[in-house]
Amino acid sequence: MPVMTKSPKGDDIVILSRKEYDRLLVAANEDVTDAAVAKKAITRNEETLNEAEMDELLAAKTPLAFWRKKRGLTQTDLAKSAEIAQGFLSEIESGLKTGDVTVLQRIAIALEISLLELVPDLPPGKRKLGVKFNIVKRRK
Repeated sequence: MPVMTKSPKGDDIVILSRKEYDRLLVAANEDVTDAAVAKKAITRNEETLNEAEMDELLAAKTPLAFWRKKRGLTQTDLAKSAEIAQGFLSEIESGLKTGDVTVLQRIAIALEISLLELVPDLPPGKRKLGVKFNIVKRRK
């Protein structure tokens, strides 16, 4: 717990435990990193989300649900723009179906976002690290 006191000249002094001090340093470094990332995104004219929007995105059932609502589109409007059935869009948005890459790309284009913005992150227990892929080139 911090201790507040005064210096001999009357300046306010706060005495912290090493653990509290280290925690503050980590938080300050995260803030600096976040600010740098935000500045780069703004410089590149990328869309940024405020804290409330980030909370909404994290709370949404799927990223698609968040982005569709953020764009002010109905499922019918978005389905029409992406050239898919509204029922199928509803199933993707609710997480019942995933949709293939082509469908997700059309949805992303209609929402004016990156395809990666539609792909929810896997929970840590579902991630498989160290998976190797063999890439085979087709011969012409």
